[in-house]
Amino acid sequence: MEVEGGTIDQMRTFYSCLYRMLFFPLKLYEKDKSGKIVHYSVYNGKVEDGYLFAGTGFWDTFRALYPFLNLVYPSINKEMQQGLVNDYKEGGWLPEWSSPGYRSVMVGNNSASIVADAWLKGIRGYDIHTLYEALKKDANNMGPIEAVGRTGVEYYNTLGYVPYDVKINENAARTLEYAFDDFSIYRLAKALGKPAADLKLYAGRAMNYKNLYDPEHKLMRGKNKDGKFQSPFNPFKWGDAFTEGNSWHYSWSVFHDIQGLIDLMGGKKEFVTMLDSIFIMPPIFDDSYYGGVIHEIREMQIAGMGQYAHGNQPIQHMLYLYNYAGEPWKTQYWVRQAMGRLYQATPDGYCGDEDNGQTSALVCVLGAGFL
Repeated sequence: MEVEGGTIDQMRTFYSCLYRMLFFPLKLYEKDKSGKIVHYSVYNGKVEDGYLFAGTGFWDTFRALYPFLNLVYPSINKEMQQGLVNDYKEGGWLPEWSSPGYRSVMVGNNSASIVADAWLKGIRGYDIHTLYEALKKDANNMGPIEAVGRTGVEYYNTLGYVPYDVKINENAARTLEYAFDDFSIYRLAKALGKPAADLKLYAGRAMNYKNLYDPEHKLMRGKNKDGKFQSPFNPFKWGDAFTEGNSWHYSWSVFHDIQGLIDLMGGKKEFVTMLDSIFIMPPIFDDSYYGGVIHEIREMQIAGMGQYAHGNQPIQHMLYLYNYAGEPWKTQYWVRQAMGRLYQATPDGYCGDEDNGQTSALVCVLGAGFL
């Protein structure tokens, strides 16, 4: 990869981020004495044939790291997809966070995005049909631990959302991510020529994000089992219904239907006003769910960009949504601001967690806005 333009410090920042992001995920395979690829299975304790990778959390990396790998390192990502096949065959589930086996951390069923994005970008040479069956299993069952499969799936598949009042933490975040994951399954099913019933099911569930939209506040909000929104509602409250963020951060997590979100908010003008509000509001917060100021909150304060918390994942993509509402110059401005303020060629020139290469991948994937 070669980049042009920008200052020497911008070049250093770019290549530093490229260097860091390529640490993830980790190779857990080797060659035996005959040159065959083998790995030690963390699931059954045996030496098995084929590839295996670990040390990645899909909640973070589905957003930019894996799209980058699909475009720039397709031959390696093919091996990663083969590794996911082995995860499923040996462990019975796809890992959402591997370290190196299943780990109960974060939310969502984002392996669906990892698998679908690779195939739709043209990666081939692995058993995609086994992976599709794995996605269907994980999307319709709760796994052996909370972060494998889908926690709250019995509610999500019947009510269209994970309720706030059924003792399932970060329920609104789960709902929004499950909806995008269902969209991913739908797109993959369509590409593979799967039955019409599958297409209808997952396309329908992809619209479940609408069930949490509160027209009064024009934000996503937790909803109780009886269909009423949870109350009182503080859109600045971190955690609780959301994951490492608040409603102002997660309300943009409709990656697959931006026009639908624009329509919910009342049109492009209202949508842009809500986007603008992110940068106008002070970085106030409610940390009562955590019982103290977590570092992601502190990073938002230090960034000095209002409620925009680029140091963590949920809102990182929000800068680009102006493009969908007819005001691309605002995307250009805020991308430049974020890259200039939050990434620098200094020991402290990094705005948050590396998070398995995700935060660095933003610079690499979105580098056109940087240089």
